[in-house]
Amino acid sequence: MRLITFRLDGAYRLGVARSDNPNEIVELAEPAGMLSLIDAGEEGMALLRDALASSRSRTHALQDLELMAPLPQPRGNVIGIGRNYQAHAEESARASGKAVDPPTVFTKAVTTVAGPYDDVVIDGDVTAQVDWEVELGVVIGRAGKNIGRERALDHVFGFVALNDVSARDIQFGWGGQYFKGKSLDGFCPIGPWIVTPDEIGNPQSLRLLLRVNGVVKQDGNTRDMIYAVDTIIEWVSRGMTLPAGAIIATGTPDGVGFARTPPEFLKPGDLMEAEVEGIGTLRNHVVSAATP
Repeated sequence: MRLITFRLDGAYRLGVARSDNPNEIVELAEPAGMLSLIDAGEEGMALLRDALASSRSRTHALQDLELMAPLPQPRGNVIGIGRNYQAHAEESARASGKAVDPPTVFTKAVTTVAGPYDDVVIDGDVTAQVDWEVELGVVIGRAGKNIGRERALDHVFGFVALNDVSARDIQFGWGGQYFKGKSLDGFCPIGPWIVTPDEIGNPQSLRLLLRVNGVVKQDGNTRDMIYAVDTIIEWVSRGMTLPAGAIIATGTPDGVGFARTPPEFLKPGDLMEAEVEGIGTLRNHVVSAATP
C-alpha cells in the first residue's frame, strides 16, 4: 500500500492509493493520523482494507491534493546513519584529509521533517554550505528493544524517500556538530508516501538517484550499504527502545557536494530531486530566507 498525509480544508487527512490506480486516493475517516494508524497495528491495516473495498469511501485525484510529509510528527528525532556506503565514506575521508571512519549514528531534530514538495529554505546568515543526501528512510511500525536481526524487518511499517539536507559548515564547525548541522528547520524532506514492505520486497536492491537542476549528482543502490536495514535496526535498538513511529535514515551513496572537486553547494533557485526506486521522487526547490 501507498499511504499519504494530505491537507484539505485546513486539516491533515490520511489517504491510501488504490493498487490498480495509484492516482486515485481513498480518504480514511479513521484513524485520525499516521501515528494513530501505526499504533493501531493490524486493526489499522484492516481499516485501510475496508476503506479501499467500500463504495462509500470518499476519493480524490492525487494531482488535486496538497501532499504533506506522510509522517509529519515522527516519534523522536530522525535517526541517521552516517557513512553507511563505502564509496561515500571514502569520499568523505578524502575531503576531510583523514582515514575512513566507520558508520556512525546521529539524529536530526523532528523539526527538520518536511513534505515531498516543500521548499528548502537557506538562511545565508546561518549557513553557506548546504548539501544534499538521498537516502532510503525506514518507518518503524512496532516498538522494540534489543531486536534481533532475524526479526528486524518485522518491525518495519514502511519505507520513504528521504533527503538528509546538511549544512556542512555547521556540521564540521565547532569541533564537529552533526546534530546542529543536520537539524536546520525543514532539512529532512520525506515521502512522497509511505510504501508498505509488501510492495518493496527486498530493501537491499533499490536504486537511489539525486539530481540538482536535472544533473545527476548521486546514483547508487541500497545493495552497497555497509550495514543493511535489518542490521541497522538491530544495532540502533541495542540497549535502547526504538519506538513505533520512528524514522531511520539509512545512509547515502557517494556524490555529495562537499566531497566534489571543487566542492558544490546548493543555492537559491536550485531544484533537488531525490528518488528511491519503488517509492518515488521528492522535488524540493531551494529558496532564500525572507528578509525580516
